[in-house]
Amino acid sequence: MEFLHTIAVTAGSTALDVAPIVGILVLFQVAVLRRNLPNLGRIAAGFVFVLLGLTLFLIGLEEALFPIGETMARQLTAPETIGTANLADGVDWYDYLLVYAFAAAIGFATTVAEPSLIAVALKAEEISGGAIHAWGLRIAVAFGVAAGVALGCFRIVTGTPLPWYIIAAYVVVIVQTFRSSRTIVPLAYDSGGVTTSTVTVPVVAALGLGLAATVPGRSPLIDGFGLIAFASVFPIMSVLGYAMVVARVGRGRDANPSEES
Repeated sequence: MEFLHTIAVTAGSTALDVAPIVGILVLFQVAVLRRNLPNLGRIAAGFVFVLLGLTLFLIGLEEALFPIGETMARQLTAPETIGTANLADGVDWYDYLLVYAFAAAIGFATTVAEPSLIAVALKAEEISGGAIHAWGLRIAVAFGVAAGVALGCFRIVTGTPLPWYIIAAYVVVIVQTFRSSRTIVPLAYDSGGVTTSTVTVPVVAALGLGLAATVPGRSPLIDGFGLIAFASVFPIMSVLGYAMVVARVGRGRDANPSEES
């Protein structure tokens, strides 16, 4: 009964969240465009599926993803894991190498499975006529998120100011932007945005909060947040870097056609 009550409450909350979107679409279709809604039955069925999917997803976050992220952070920072008898005795940043490795792995895995990134990558491949490979784009973005989340965990452990990292990262992005092809820059910037979506954000946020709560001297409110910023900017860097490498390799092949034969 408690689980059914949770489903009902979450479904009601989700319906209220989605209702403004539906209202705006219907308003513009009927009042502005003055046309009837096409395929009303399919639209209604799709809305029900969206509502059901979001409801189950939100319940899954609360019941599984958030607890798993926090539990893993506690276990990875436990004294027996990092080889310290007592955390109060003090630890160094290199005592948390396992945390950085886990953060990179979970950042990579969640990004590869990110539905919004899959959609963008498939559209990019379709529109470019195959010049941009969907899997290549997804892997490049995933490597960026992995590096960003790992560096974000390092920042939490060391307690260094977040703005330093973000400013330095965007300086690199600006330099890369001026040195990259104009055709890849918009896609790279969008790739940084789509990573902060349904799968990546809950897991990364839970990891950051759990890590800040277990590392001595860190505050979950002050230090626990900020990993999402790393997960947004580093994919831009990785996609631009990937495009620059591919372009350079392509120029090298064009300059040495005999090597291909």
